Amino acid sequence: MLIDAHFRDPILQTVQDPFLEARGLTLKVLRLDLVHPLVSGNKWYKLKHNLAKAHALGHDTLLSYGGAYSNHLVALAAAAKLSGLRSIGVVRGELVQPLNQALAFMQAQGMVLHPVSRADYRHKDEPGFKAELQAQYGRAFDIPEGGANRLGLLGTAQISAFLEFSPSATANYVMLACGTAATMAGILSSMQGAAQVLGVSVLKGEDRLSAQVQDWLLEQGQTQPCAWQMLCDYHCGGYAKSTPALRQRMQSFMQNSGIPLEPVYTAKLIYAFYSLAEQGYFPHASEIIAIHTGGLLAN
Repeated sequence: MLIDAHFRDPILQTVQDPFLEARGLTLKVLRLDLVHPLVSGNKWYKLKHNLAKAHALGHDTLLSYGGAYSNHLVALAAAAKLSGLRSIGVVRGELVQPLNQALAFMQAQGMVLHPVSRADYRHKDEPGFKAELQAQYGRAFDIPEGGANRLGLLGTAQISAFLEFSPSATANYVMLACGTAATMAGILSSMQGAAQVLGVSVLKGEDRLSAQVQDWLLEQGQTQPCAWQMLCDYHCGGYAKSTPALRQRMQSFMQNSGIPLEPVYTAKLIYAFYSLAEQGYFPHASEIIAIHTGGLLAN
């Protein structure tokens, strides 16, 4: 069974940037991408308690859902192999040959890829859909897309223990990119007012993630653990979409900091941070911790 000993604690890396220094801002990056070479980022924290529950219930197979470039399915496939478990990935859309890097990795880890049409994928949470999967593959421990369940939140709540601010900072902020917002909800549930948390939605459209965060907090008996806000203007066209400005910021940051990014989540996080800094959003002497949620292997 996969245990915590396989993983290392993340580090806080300070970014040296004259632009930020001139504005009296300190940017630190919490390198969750370094916790494990294959099961990295927030995905490990979402999966660890799900894996423990599957083991406790005697399951030998994990089943979950995602797109063709899913960070979650990549991490799940690797975690299952390390744990000696089988894995099934229900993939949204057709499997185009040759497989992309993410799907090829999942398959190499032993994951069975089960493609479904985008129309059918919308019904993935319905009993009938799950019954068909069970009839085909047998008993399996079902994990929601993105690891977004109560067990996932329990794991991501542990991330706040690594958020260390300097005593000299006059205002503290935490920023992270959000797809399901489960990581943000988990962190908020254990923040206890230490900082303001800013989520950067990578999804285009109306803000559905704020309501999801609120629902999860209420489910855990939380009302307003600390100040938080979901930023919805930095999706750059939608999920996995990009713009020249995003690519330029991504390349510039990687070159200056030496910290690798990927375009779906972490690049949009850094893009949002610098956009806010240029607008004077953060008071002088503020300290901002940007959470690097991994995703490098899939993207």
